[in-house]
Amino acid sequence: MIDKRWTYVIAISSIILSEIVSVQFPNVLGQFTDSLSRGALSMSLVMRYALELLVIGVTYVLLYGVGQLLNGRSGRIFEYQLRQKLFLHWESLSTSYYRQRSIGDLLNHAMNDVRAVREALSGGANILTNAIFLLIATLYMTFTTISVKLTLVSIIPILFVPLLVIWWGPKIRVASREVQESLSDMAEFTEESLSAIRLIKATASEEVEANRFSTQIEQIVHTQMQMIKRSAMFQSFIPLLGSLSFAIALLYGGYLTVYHEIRLGEFVAFTLYLAMIITPLQQIGFVINNFQRASASLTRLSILLGAQPEIVDDKDAVAMPSVRGAIDVQLTTFQYADSDHPALSDISFTVLPGQTVGIVGRTGSGKTTLANLFPRIFDPPFGSLFVDGVDVRKICVQDLREAIAYVPQDGFLFSTTIAENIGFSETEVTTEALEQAAKDAAVYDDIMRFKDGMNTQIGERGVALSGGQKQRVAIARALLKNAPIMILDDSLSAVDMNTEKQLITRLQKLRAKKTTIIIAHRLSAVRHADQIIVLDAGRLVEKGSHEELLRKGGMYRNLYELQQGDGEVSG
Repeated sequence: MIDKRWTYVIAISSIILSEIVSVQFPNVLGQFTDSLSRGALSMSLVMRYALELLVIGVTYVLLYGVGQLLNGRSGRIFEYQLRQKLFLHWESLSTSYYRQRSIGDLLNHAMNDVRAVREALSGGANILTNAIFLLIATLYMTFTTISVKLTLVSIIPILFVPLLVIWWGPKIRVASREVQESLSDMAEFTEESLSAIRLIKATASEEVEANRFSTQIEQIVHTQMQMIKRSAMFQSFIPLLGSLSFAIALLYGGYLTVYHEIRLGEFVAFTLYLAMIITPLQQIGFVINNFQRASASLTRLSILLGAQPEIVDDKDAVAMPSVRGAIDVQLTTFQYADSDHPALSDISFTVLPGQTVGIVGRTGSGKTTLANLFPRIFDPPFGSLFVDGVDVRKICVQDLREAIAYVPQDGFLFSTTIAENIGFSETEVTTEALEQAAKDAAVYDDIMRFKDGMNTQIGERGVALSGGQKQRVAIARALLKNAPIMILDDSLSAVDMNTEKQLITRLQKLRAKKTTIIIAHRLSAVRHADQIIVLDAGRLVEKGSHEELLRKGGMYRNLYELQQGDGEVSG
């Protein structure tokens, strides 16, 4: 395959050669006119001129076509590589980055901004190369074959084009940035609204959302009209300057022809050359316009690609390809960057390999925050959390996360098949392994009730499944990973008591020699645990086994009695 740089060189060279060929067209017509005015035309001469024009036309089409094809191909490859780079960059960024950015805005970067840059670099480079060299070749032909004086006088208005670009270009760039920002706002609003469609339907808020969307659209129309006005004024000035050049050429060229300073054929050729000059001027205006728009998009993309991940390997990070599952937590305090008070304080406990630990507490007590520290979704302070005796901040992030099977609160599922969701973390997995994981998660029978079984398309975020089914598919995905540490973050809240009991029994059997952390509101999900941690307002208030905590008569016992009264805790 041709190197990218050579592709551009060949493309540009082809376009340059095509313009050198195309500027011979007026010259041949000028010679034809001179022969006609002298009465020296013969049929053989007519055939020769016709053949020359045909050769010029065919050669031009072939050369220009090759240049356009290669430039267009390079542009599409650039677009593909930029989108790929953008996605890989997003995957490398830390979770905290997405707490500050909307998905709609990021999608607008990937779609509109990347396309704007590609159109400017590919289509713009193609047109600009064509325009510049057509202009140079045309001026060269007029200087060398017709009249230096006529050419210099005629191009006076064209000399004002650079001043026009300097004055008007920044206005277009500002307007383009405003358009892109309004498109990002619309994409953000649309993504949020469609994600909340069930709530909108349930509360009969369709009209309210439609009105809010109309406001967004009106803002886009306003900003786009501003950009269109500025672009239209800019692009209309350049043809105007070209028309002034044409008028000067007719006046002065006509004068030179009348007084026989140039021949009639030269005057005809010059008018054709001047028409050719006006075309690249219009093209240059169009390209500059596009470049100004792309400049705003490129700035936005540069800012995005310049963002750095917060969770990175320490300079002294150690590889841990094999993990036993021992955990030691000595957390003094943890505080989110955008918060003014600690989320966790004074938490200390130890987990031996193969033990099961339950973490319970009221809503907002810090259970999920603690769970997020283990795989370094958020970084704990140095010296506060250890796996197999090594500070997690000193373990390679990739090794640490491969050692943990994590099922988050929402049990997120992808808009694909059940089989692909269960096998998400594995590069190669057999049908038997998928089915076994589904059976272990007590969801296999539910899956088989679907017509397509494991190949059932579950829709966006698993919309085709119930809450309990989604949680169990997510658990099956974690079980298939078979990691030495598993974290279930309130992943049994949507299943009934009988299914929960089945799952707990299977987990005890399957993970007898592996560490399991179960975060739950229902105490029935953790009563079998070797150790139960009770959190309140971000602090550890109690720890021990189910029986030990009941005997203490503290917060755990109060939660137990409350849930027993509601029928949520069974034997």
